[in-house]
Amino acid sequence: MKASDLRTKSDSELKEELQGLLRERFNLRMQKGTGQLGNPARMKSVHRDIARVKTIMNENAAGGAE
Repeated sequence: MKASDLRTKSDSELKEELQGLLRERFNLRMQKGTGQLGNPARMKSVHRDIARVKTIMNENAAGGAE
């Protein structure tokens, strides 16, 4: 996921994307706990994607307040 792609999305789309990523992170944590995690690198990429989405949301909020 690229930040440039996220910047073109609306606030509601970003919220949906964030909810999906949080759900995926939860599922990955459960898989890790039960020993069924197939791709451990996916946890790192999901974590970074969550940070990207939150950063873009904060940038949009700060830009609208000025």
